[in-house]
Amino acid sequence: MKGALILLVCTQVSAAPVVVGSKKFTESVILGELAAQAIDDGAIHRRELGGTQILFHALERGDIDLYPEYTGTLSDEILAGLREPAAMEQALVQRGIRMTGPLGFNNTYAIGMKEELAARLTIRTLSDLVRNPQLRLGFSDEFLQRADGWPALRSRYGLPQTDVRGLDHDLAYRALDRGALDAIDLYSTDAEIRAYRLRVLLDDRGIFPRYEAVFIYRADLTKRAPDAARALQTLVGRLDESTMIGLNARAKLEHVTEKRVAHEFLAPGTPLATEPSRLAELGHHTRDHLWLFALSLSLAILIAVPLGISAARFPRFGQLVLATVGIVQTVPSLALLVFMIPLLGIGAPPAIAALFFYSLLPIVRNTYTGLRTIPPELIESAEALGLPRRQRLFWIELPLASRTLVAGIKTAAVINVGTATLGAIIGAGGYGQPILTGIRRDDWAEILSGAIPAALLAIAVQGLFELVERRIVPRGLR
Repeated sequence: MKGALILLVCTQVSAAPVVVGSKKFTESVILGELAAQAIDDGAIHRRELGGTQILFHALERGDIDLYPEYTGTLSDEILAGLREPAAMEQALVQRGIRMTGPLGFNNTYAIGMKEELAARLTIRTLSDLVRNPQLRLGFSDEFLQRADGWPALRSRYGLPQTDVRGLDHDLAYRALDRGALDAIDLYSTDAEIRAYRLRVLLDDRGIFPRYEAVFIYRADLTKRAPDAARALQTLVGRLDESTMIGLNARAKLEHVTEKRVAHEFLAPGTPLATEPSRLAELGHHTRDHLWLFALSLSLAILIAVPLGISAARFPRFGQLVLATVGIVQTVPSLALLVFMIPLLGIGAPPAIAALFFYSLLPIVRNTYTGLRTIPPELIESAEALGLPRRQRLFWIELPLASRTLVAGIKTAAVINVGTATLGAIIGAGGYGQPILTGIRRDDWAEILSGAIPAALLAIAVQGLFELVERRIVPRGLR
């Protein structure tokens, strides 16, 4: 019996699907899809999960099993400047992680400008930027912060530019094309370099290291899913720079899905299994979004209403509670999501936790306000009748405060629906997923397929709570 139980547990562990992660830019999504399809066997691809730190910590925690990375990024962001492949591999092994050989291309950082502007200002190298302090620079948020990004670029070249903005990598290309920016950071395999006719400035002081594309994966994958580890090795050396640019172009410029792009590369000439329809995807995103919304709001109501009641009864405690939930509300939503990752990993749990915290303030404050604004003579009358405190609360005070209390829950619910779209950044799904994908692909139809349902859901939620208010708020208080 014991042996059978052990066998069952081992079988369930070995049957767990391999989870592939990818960052929130097209090339990483394509590479993640290549890995998932090469592995096959039910591999799950959790795409567009954010930047390097989020993905690497998710790998260490076991939330994902592998993801595509670049040697230069590993060196500067994770491994404290190690450059030699053998030293990098050894340092990763000590953290329970392994690295494949290079996939075949170097996707280094670069700085690009529109060809016409660069020619007019005679700018060919990064050193030439020193002569043009008026230039407006736009960099991805990660490039602005990374040790091998803007800080190193500014220091090594002594760049004098002060108009430096942080924005999404894909949006930067559009801003450059419209003339809102003069120079942006590039990945050297970006398909947009040719499409927008950009001049890639020569890195004449060699600040940017080589960024050889590799896969890094959990060391236990070789035992838990040896076929998956072997499948990764089949991709080593198969992607040169020209091939990768072509794959990026298929996705970014021709709006072909990354799943189809990967399939065309791995199995050219063979039909792709039917991709989910827009309606099926909408149903999937709706289910995820409703789960995030319903669970986080329900937990908030269960916690916030008692907190509001306690705050109203005990003034000093109440000021502490209101101050605390008020401070939580001032934390930027994206930052709060990221703060949750070390505690809860990626996916739905940290998103639900963040949404829960954001829902507290309106409910706590309105519960507190509703109870504190009840006319004192009504409370005195209830006391004179000899009603116990619990009965007074449920029969008198909460009914009188119900309109304000429901208004707080309604406010929290509407905010919750909108904020839940950010959960897609950490793999929680929902309507934020097509919005992120649409921004990355410059596909307005994809963006609207997430934005419109989110807006309609917010309206529906508001209408639902209007009905709830009619049902539970006494007629004379409406």
